[in-house]
Amino acid sequence: MFTSHDGLCSIGELAEHAGVTVKTVRFYSDRGLLPEASRSAGGHRRYAPDALGRLRLIRSLRTLDLPLPEVRRILDEEDEAGTVLEDAVAGHLRELGSQLKALRWREAALRLVQECPPGERAGRLHLIGAVTAPPSTAPLARFWRGWLPPRMPARSTAAFLEAAVPQPPDDPTPAQVLAFARLNAFVLQPCTGAEQPQPEAHRTAGARGSAVLYAGLAEAYDLAGAQLRRDRGPYPGEALDSFVSAYASAYGTRDNPEFRRLLAGQLAADPRIDQYWELVAEVITPPDGRTEPTPGSAHDWLLAALDAQTATAA
Repeated sequence: MFTSHDGLCSIGELAEHAGVTVKTVRFYSDRGLLPEASRSAGGHRRYAPDALGRLRLIRSLRTLDLPLPEVRRILDEEDEAGTVLEDAVAGHLRELGSQLKALRWREAALRLVQECPPGERAGRLHLIGAVTAPPSTAPLARFWRGWLPPRMPARSTAAFLEAAVPQPPDDPTPAQVLAFARLNAFVLQPCTGAEQPQPEAHRTAGARGSAVLYAGLAEAYDLAGAQLRRDRGPYPGEALDSFVSAYASAYGTRDNPEFRRLLAGQLAADPRIDQYWELVAEVITPPDGRTEPTPGSAHDWLLAALDAQTATAA
């Protein structure tokens, strides 16, 4: 391919064959990505025939916006299976996905500010300015870790957090951005007392009993959620039985009419976090407006079913 007597080419010839500038070839050479075969008597760079293929590969990788360290690793460690290149591309795709999500959140936040009445812009800017893009759910997780019983098993805590902490949508609407910003502000506001108010179940069941309780509640909430999706009103049935059984198992007692009456009174007196669940519902509501159940709405459905049953029994 190269016509010189020694089979090598100059930096200018290499640049011409590759369709790049001499400055580009020099740049990659100076960074060790494109080794020289030798130097001429006058000190000019000389390149072997395989330099053209290597240069073209470098240009292709850079066109994909892979950083120079990744390009170097691919060139140095490339194998027949191509796993090094595959790993690098996969990593870059993940990074781009995060960047795209951040851009979508910023776009929705800008629309939120643009579309709101002028008198509300300062407040909304303050809210969304406290949220990273893409948003972090760490403040929400910390809120619930402070609310859950201490020393609850890690697996049970993780399962509860998965259900209670909403994942921000990848392509949010302005309304979802506002709801998430309000949710972030809600969990960061100082408590009125020394600690967050705890349900009676946390004191009665203890750490291990609470693990049993929340595992049972998760099943009950799933059953109630199915009824909510069908727009069915609260009623005694499998979901309510699972709900009561979760508390009975955690307390080490039997499910009977008297226990249900006492449980209804206890749950009615427990502190509530309604605003949290209302905001969660707004965050996870898709653009078509279809309302998705939350643990909060499922709990309210079950509590209403329990109240109706105990009132009837009374």
